[in-house]
Amino acid sequence: MSFFTHPFAFQSSALASIRAFMATRLTASVLLLLALSTHAQAAIEYSREQRETAIELVKQLQERHYSTLEYDDQLSSQHLDAYIDKLDRGKMFFIAADIAEFEQYRTVMDDQLSNGTLDAGFAIFNRFQERLEARLEKVIAELPDAVAAMDFTKDEAYVLDIDERPFAATLEEQDERWRKQIKNQVLSLKLADKPQDEIAPTLVKRYSNQLSRVQKYNNQDVFQIYANALTELYDPHTNYLSPRRSENFNINMRLSLEGIGAVLQTEDEYTKVARLVAKGPADKQGELQPSDRIVGVAQGEDGKMEDVIGWRLDEVVELIRGPKGSTVVLEVIPAKAKTTDQRKTITIVRNQVKLEEQSAQKKILEVPTGDGVIKVGVIDIPAFYIDFDAMRRGEKDYRSTTRDVRKLLGELQEEGVAGIVVDLRNNGGGSLQEANELTGLFIEYGPTVQIRHASRRVWRDGKNIWPDGKRLKSDYYEGPMVVLVNRLSASASEIFAGAIQDYQRGIIVGDRSFGKGTVQTLIPLTEGQLKITESKFYRISGESTQHRGVLPDVEFPTLYNTEEVGESALDHALKWDQINPVRHRNYDDLSTVLPVINQQFQLRSERNPDFIYLEDQVALAEEARSLKSLPLNEKARIALRDDQEAKVLGIENKRRKAKGEALLTAIEDAQQDEDDDPALEEEQTDIKDDVLLLEAGNILVDVLLLKQERFAVHNNPTTTSAIAN
Repeated sequence: MSFFTHPFAFQSSALASIRAFMATRLTASVLLLLALSTHAQAAIEYSREQRETAIELVKQLQERHYSTLEYDDQLSSQHLDAYIDKLDRGKMFFIAADIAEFEQYRTVMDDQLSNGTLDAGFAIFNRFQERLEARLEKVIAELPDAVAAMDFTKDEAYVLDIDERPFAATLEEQDERWRKQIKNQVLSLKLADKPQDEIAPTLVKRYSNQLSRVQKYNNQDVFQIYANALTELYDPHTNYLSPRRSENFNINMRLSLEGIGAVLQTEDEYTKVARLVAKGPADKQGELQPSDRIVGVAQGEDGKMEDVIGWRLDEVVELIRGPKGSTVVLEVIPAKAKTTDQRKTITIVRNQVKLEEQSAQKKILEVPTGDGVIKVGVIDIPAFYIDFDAMRRGEKDYRSTTRDVRKLLGELQEEGVAGIVVDLRNNGGGSLQEANELTGLFIEYGPTVQIRHASRRVWRDGKNIWPDGKRLKSDYYEGPMVVLVNRLSASASEIFAGAIQDYQRGIIVGDRSFGKGTVQTLIPLTEGQLKITESKFYRISGESTQHRGVLPDVEFPTLYNTEEVGESALDHALKWDQINPVRHRNYDDLSTVLPVINQQFQLRSERNPDFIYLEDQVALAEEARSLKSLPLNEKARIALRDDQEAKVLGIENKRRKAKGEALLTAIEDAQQDEDDDPALEEEQTDIKDDVLLLEAGNILVDVLLLKQERFAVHNNPTTTSAIAN
């Protein structure tokens, strides 16, 4: 989250202590704090419209949210903790005395909000604003001298795990916490090759921007933070949108698409990449990854890098946006980085995501076998799209996922493919209608998904479902199929993959999917809007897609940290559950082949250098995530960085050696190879991506050959006898 402020509020006892101290030795820092206390910003107050909005918001949450959660004393207690956490997650501004004072609100916030009283929320924010404003003023004033005096030969450590640490008991303890944080930032910039004379000005500018930003907060901003601390206890997709945010609904998604095609979110003081839009500029460029943290933005390859740590999300989005064809340069901390010292610069040409670029595409894999080559068709579906405007105009050839896939299926069958792989990696969803229609290309008839409302009424969508119970049979693709998913396959993708799995129509391979199985509705309020979760998706098996996602029949190494990416990584996400299943046809009995298929996959992956490389990368990322603190000793920090780079180089050379390729002496050599030969860059990207796709093709061929073998055994008693012997 972005930081907000708080003019420093002195208790009478604290003033007495300061005056006593001043009598003996008046330090510059105490003078500064005293000056700030007398120039405190006026307290922010709430409006009559916000009182009415609060009453409406609580009523809608209790009556319409899927969870049917009552806003009572227990939830009020959680609301207090969540609000404090939203304001000061890093425990860098409040002190223990503040938190103790806020205890008076723990079980009364529910009563207050229900009656339109916002005293607790605004009192806590105003105290926070005092604390933060004073702290940043002090940091800015002292930072140049503090940086100059830093000693990086001392053996000190900066604690990364902020969840376990308490609020500082005293301002002196908080001073020490800030000293180490700034020292860590200085060392990170130093090791990221920032010139020494630019480090202090960079941090001064960072905190000055933060302070200026905080001082512009108004009662709409405060109300939104306070309200969302409550709404997000119901689930992470239920949010209050202030009038300004309502005008730019979902700014962290929609506006991002106009620049680089990345969905962004705020995490602590960083802007983090939540996911990439399929076929968008960032996705095509290939370097930006989910969970990367954006720390700098420059306009053009020669533009000055703007430090964006601590910025508001909408401000970062605005900086990244720009005219089609222009260039933006991002400085990021990679998701796999062990320390914040590791930075990467990524150059992306801005563009808009076009419908035709997100449309389904086909290719053919030639999978070698002992008897030759088997052709496997691949249909890549980046999103579930439909041109609603063209459909409403009555155009017969309007674009949609199902129409495009039907055409591609026909073409692939004419080209003699033995089966189909449907590639849903990174497909974040889209039209529910298209998910249903697409499933209908692979089954004869039947339900696809169940939708349960907060009222507990259940609807079913699917192919040829009629009120009188009769089903109209229709043509469908009957050949073997595999569906490839990953952690970023969400929503409509999960409905399609879940239906294919439940009907035993095909085998699901890859990583556990995202787990987004909820439906939101917008409700207008007196001031702003409430986006509320009213319904939940369920598979025809009765299992929810929420939280758990779709579990693959054959599991590939996960490329994403499930603690950071996916529904289960979100606080207060609705849990997985079940409702009654729907009677449906099983097209196969895959339980008879899956044990053998998994065994063959394991044998193959153990010998596949690219699969081993992926597994090694996952292990290295997990090791980086386990780091609890960073050394503030420069030599120790460099050793930590060099150790990680050596491990990255080691697993890269392990892969190269196994494939008979030239070994590298430094990991930078791989990047240099890509820069010298763009074709090689594309080829290497394809290798890393296609190792999963090729394995999906291998699995489909395994199924084909296994079924052929069993068919031959079943129809040849002699063979049966020979095998039995």
